[in-house]
Formats: sequence, C-alpha cells, structure tokens
Amino acid sequence: MARYCTLAARGRFRRCAVDRVEEFQSRREEGNRAVLDLDHLGIKRFYNLDTNTYRDGALPAKVKELLGLVASLVLRCNDCVDYHLIQCAKAGWRKEELVDAMNVALVVGG
Repeated sequence: MARYCTLAARGRFRRCAVDRVEEFQSRREEGNRAVLDLDHLGIKRFYNLDTNTYRDGALPAKVKELLGLVASLVLRCNDCVDYHLIQCAKAGWRKEELVDAMNVALVVGG
C-alpha cells in the first residue's frame, strides 16, 4: 500500500507520495458523496459553512488555507493536514513557506 513507502528510495518515495495523495482524494470524495447523499439539511449547512470559510474575505483564500493547515497540525488531524497541504499547494504556497508555517504549528502544538 502507498502509505508504507516512507523507507523507499527517494525517487520511489515521490511516486508513493503521489499514490498516497490520490488515494486520500479518492477516499475523501467517496466519503463526501456518501454523506451528502443522506440529504440532511444540517450536514449541507456544515459543508456550505466549510466551503465559504475558505473563500476570499478580509483574509485572502490562500492565507486561510495556510491557517487551516496550521490548525490541522496543532489538532493532529492527519486527514485534515493532507487536505490542507493539497489546497495550499494549489493556492501556490512554496515549500519554504509551508515548512515555516509548520514550524509555527510545532511551537504552538508541541
């Protein structure tokens, strides 16, 4: 399985990391579909709140995703960290910026 690739050679590790991200995205999409298929108003409102939280406002969406990553790291929510890392990459954060933000999470969360 992709998640057991951390000891693989560097080139293979990158492929394993891609596999892990793809596996995560697939599981997340499947889970979201199953939950939304329940057609529950409260759940729909929560998903709407989550979506709107990360849109541009007083803070740009890019910054909000970075905040989501830091909060997820402090809370130690692995799936949340994966999700926000993907979103941060899509938003254009550089590796150095992400590592710096992760350092803040480490200091805050221990």
